[in-house]
Amino acid sequence: MWALAWRNVWRHKTRSLVAAGAVATVVVFTLVFFGFVTATVTGMTEVLTSGSGHLQVTSVRAKEAQDFDARLIRDAERVDAVLVGELPGVRLRRVLEVPALVSGETRSRGAVVVGVAQADELGRRFADDHVVSGRLPAPGSWDEIALGEALATALQVEPGDPVYVFAPGTEGWGAAAYTLVGLLSFPQTSYEIQAAYLSLEGAQLLAAPDAVTRLEVHLAPERGVVTDAMIEEARDRLAAALGPDVRVETWWEAAPDMAALLAIMDPAMAVFSFFIFILAGLLVVNTIYLGLVERIREFGVIIAVGADRWRVMRMVLAESLVLVLAGAAAGLMVSGLLMISWSDGFSMPALDEVLAEYGMPTVFYPSVTPAQVAVTVAFAVFTALAAALWPAWVAGRLQPVEAMRHVA
Repeated sequence: MWALAWRNVWRHKTRSLVAAGAVATVVVFTLVFFGFVTATVTGMTEVLTSGSGHLQVTSVRAKEAQDFDARLIRDAERVDAVLVGELPGVRLRRVLEVPALVSGETRSRGAVVVGVAQADELGRRFADDHVVSGRLPAPGSWDEIALGEALATALQVEPGDPVYVFAPGTEGWGAAAYTLVGLLSFPQTSYEIQAAYLSLEGAQLLAAPDAVTRLEVHLAPERGVVTDAMIEEARDRLAAALGPDVRVETWWEAAPDMAALLAIMDPAMAVFSFFIFILAGLLVVNTIYLGLVERIREFGVIIAVGADRWRVMRMVLAESLVLVLAGAAAGLMVSGLLMISWSDGFSMPALDEVLAEYGMPTVFYPSVTPAQVAVTVAFAVFTALAAALWPAWVAGRLQPVEAMRHVA
């Protein structure tokens, strides 16, 4: 049956090659689409977690009350010790965010002054990603500040100039003068124009001695990548150890809108691929039906000499499967070669600024999972069966005498 189906499919090579090529193209397009969506999800997750951590520890009152005092974690040293004790090898970023008025010699603007103390690796990555001139304030310094480029432009200040910060209603100095030591660039201009960075100690002296507003926990597994299960396990351990005064959230709980967007990627991919395969199926229907019309007399003879109608229908189904699976195999081969060629990364320099503006990665590492390959092959098989149903039904209803008289 299969040998006969293979021979029949290639009776008209051009038509069959067009149909198989369409299936191969759809398979390649689908797997490349899967690969880039997976790369986008992975990249966006990396961007989110590198900026906010896999876990965030905040005051339990931070979301309900918006005033500065309610957002403070006052026993930061105890919380810090618990984090290190429960998760050895974890990397921490300690953050104190202070709403303030930042001024140059002649201009002022509202901003969020951020005091940061972070693990060396996190600090180097932050500097590499954002420092465009000068440097970040030295750890422990109390008189150095770095500003977003847009904020520095608005204040008309340059590195070396004095910058004044006013934070009324806080528990520290409330006001201080700093020397601008660096300029920072961020993908989101709306953030860059209100970003001012101090050392954590400098921010604590300004607004809240010995306190932080949040601690970011960056997990670092010995091997492999950080999985959702690992993050949830770490969250549960920390929540039990820290008690009810603080809240421990995963990155997707802290950023539910972005998490919801990432969660719909897989269903969207499946729906998109389904409709693409429908278009390929129309070409397969055309090929199989034309082959049927040209062989109506043959089918009449087969039925007349004793072949049952189900056997004829199975023959048509087999031809459709052979055609589609041949195209799918070619598509899988081409897709595999493309994924290998992109294993070192794929970038689009012309779109770097646009991608960065929306918080997306600028370098993609496309890859497909076995499940995505299985879904693609399943769609191909479904296409073959669906495309052959009508021609098979027509072939099964042929009357031998009328079929043998048919002239194509």
